[in-house]
Amino acid sequence: GDYTCTFTYSAQGGTNEQWQMNIGVSEDNLLFSCSVWRPQGKSYLFFTQVKAEVKGAKIEYAMAYSQAAVGGQSDIPLKQEEFEITETTVSHREGKFRFELSKLMIVAKTPRDEL
Repeated sequence: GDYTCTFTYSAQGGTNEQWQMNIGVSEDNLLFSCSVWRPQGKSYLFFTQVKAEVKGAKIEYAMAYSQAAVGGQSDIPLKQEEFEITETTVSHREGKFRFELSKLMIVAKTPRDEL
């Protein structure tokens, strides 16, 4: 549709890591979601920069995790100070981000068409 999600990063290390990206729109077309994660749980990449950007919607909720849930383990969220959220982006916070990321999740609200 009219929504895009872009994930940009720079990282070092890690070998042949498999990552997935999912994009979805709710049935009523009011919510747009975007997730990027490593299904195997923890990533061993050393992330120096991370940025996810949505177009066509405004971020309602976002969360970043140092470890993604796998085999009975829970998602381990980053500390709130490690990343920042604006209306359209989620990005690492320089000097606070600890270079770990295994999952990033965004839920955004789509603009309503007035009747």
